[in-house]
Amino acid sequence: MSRTSSVPPTPVGPVRLGPDARVALRPAVVGIDAGFWLDRREVNARTSIPQGPELLESAGNLHNLRLAAGTAEGEFQGAYPFVDTDVYKWLEAAAWQLPQEADGDLAGHVGRIIDLVAAAQQPDGYLNTWFQLTKGGEQYQDLRWGHELYCAGHLIQAAVAHHRTTGRPELLDVARKFADQIDSVFGLPGSGRAIDGIDGHPEVETALVELYRETGERRYLDLAAYFVDRHGHGLLGGEAYCQDRVPVREATNVEGHAVRQLYLLAAAADLATETGDDELRTASERLWQAMTTTKTHVTGGLGAHHDEEDFGDPYELPNERAYCETCAAIASVQWSWRMALLTGEARYSDLIERTLYNGFLAGVSLDGEHWLYVNPLQVRDGHTDPGGDQSARRTRWFRCACCPPNVMRLLASLEHYLASTDADGGLQVHQYVNGRYTGAPGVTVRCETEYPWHGTIALTVEETPADRPWTLSLRVPQWCGDVRVRCGKEPGEESYEAPVVDGWLRLERTWAPGDRVVLELGLEPRLTAADPRVDSVRGCVAIERGPLVYCLEQVDHPGGGLDDIVLDTTRPLAVKHRPDLLGGVTTVVAAGRRRHIPEAGWWPYSPVDTSSGSRPPTDSSTPGEPVELTAIPYYAWANREDGSMRVWLPTS
Repeated sequence: MSRTSSVPPTPVGPVRLGPDARVALRPAVVGIDAGFWLDRREVNARTSIPQGPELLESAGNLHNLRLAAGTAEGEFQGAYPFVDTDVYKWLEAAAWQLPQEADGDLAGHVGRIIDLVAAAQQPDGYLNTWFQLTKGGEQYQDLRWGHELYCAGHLIQAAVAHHRTTGRPELLDVARKFADQIDSVFGLPGSGRAIDGIDGHPEVETALVELYRETGERRYLDLAAYFVDRHGHGLLGGEAYCQDRVPVREATNVEGHAVRQLYLLAAAADLATETGDDELRTASERLWQAMTTTKTHVTGGLGAHHDEEDFGDPYELPNERAYCETCAAIASVQWSWRMALLTGEARYSDLIERTLYNGFLAGVSLDGEHWLYVNPLQVRDGHTDPGGDQSARRTRWFRCACCPPNVMRLLASLEHYLASTDADGGLQVHQYVNGRYTGAPGVTVRCETEYPWHGTIALTVEETPADRPWTLSLRVPQWCGDVRVRCGKEPGEESYEAPVVDGWLRLERTWAPGDRVVLELGLEPRLTAADPRVDSVRGCVAIERGPLVYCLEQVDHPGGGLDDIVLDTTRPLAVKHRPDLLGGVTTVVAAGRRRHIPEAGWWPYSPVDTSSGSRPPTDSSTPGEPVELTAIPYYAWANREDGSMRVWLPTS
């Protein structure tokens, strides 16, 4: 639907919809002031973001900008042509954080680095230190690997964030000058532009849409549409890796490099939103459905292959070799949020919740100083770690440091992804946090909860129009089979029967200040099995509770590794809150046994005797001794000592 006069402008955040956007929902304002996500954001604010300038200095990113600006001497530092993006993603994270900072240290760092970026820019608007310093200033001669437009995209997003939070034009001026230079160079044959081409790493597309939203310049939207539609036409050799095999409008499944695919599809959703392009909307819905049903791990992680960081075949979802890059989880959240706004459907926010609590949050340590680039679902006993970007051990920084500042920027802007409003003045709560949700003018609801540890979510109307009804819509997660709701003023709340339709529980009335709604989501731990076509986990189950996926770590199971552990599914799961463990977590306690497996000979295989017509045995070991299993939330793994880990547990 188109925006009407009753719908407020999109608040400050990464997605600011245009006035004529064809959407069902628009982002609402949320302030997080306590609880689970405030804790994670405070670590981001006081540890992760402040260490950024020092790390960018030690890695050479800022040195490269000084070289390009002519204020330093030396050699280019870094292994990749896209190292500038680490600076831009950090600037974006810092920009979202600025309104919440009381002192001036962060603003000082931001201003200093913006000045450095502006000084490095060429007179024609071009900016990429790798090509300026190592390639004699050549431009757009290696679109497959050079990533100049990818770098431009992250610069634009940082500039938009800085302008939205401060109103200052300095970085936005740099970004517009670069975007104008790109617009003068790229276009269809016959357009008068010199190059008909695309970047090997999509990113500039969705950034250009946001630049259009910020400036009102239609040509930026048109340029984004050009880039999206030129993918899949063989301009980079026709490789699936860089989304050049099939046009977006014709694709039937996600493929190639996971992050690149998801950034491109976020842009497709943006274009459908701003232009009303039904073909792009249909393609986005089709590809999202294909991804979630056949190529998404239980953690929300995406990417089956270390080789080329790409999606595998349908149902190819390995465990110890799962890639699940942290950046892919972030891109998934960005795409799903755009789809939620476009369609109004709860399923997109279901995936956002799963990804945020699991596949995304595992990427940063509890202390905010160490990171995972890849997020496997199993680390075997005796694992030999390769180190570097593909390490299963947390790392201080990476040679390809795309993930840490990407985590920083999502956490710093997290409140933007939690709630929405609609043309009728309703409020939709997508994610449950402690804080205030403000939708249409005069509508404010306070939320208090200990989610995800407890399932009680209490919402109190603080501000409401007195003369009109509006609908409070609460997302009921797909995993939840036990839902209760009470309404009224405390005390005296009464049970309220309301159907859950397409994932939403909708309460429409003329509200009064002090009205309360208490949503109870059952958080009994559960066992989850995968589709039988997922060969890697056949005969296994995963433990889940609420939005959290759980795992075993070796440190909690002395006396052996985890490869010989079997879960006893006939025994009930128990819950134990551990305020002393991993910053305070609720664990799940289960019964299992440690198998006694016969000593292997020279050959680890043996024949199965089927002459009697009986079924082959499913377990060649002897029963073994009972063992109590302690499962912790997956996001908290790898924060203690090194050792094995597993999400999927054998049952036989």
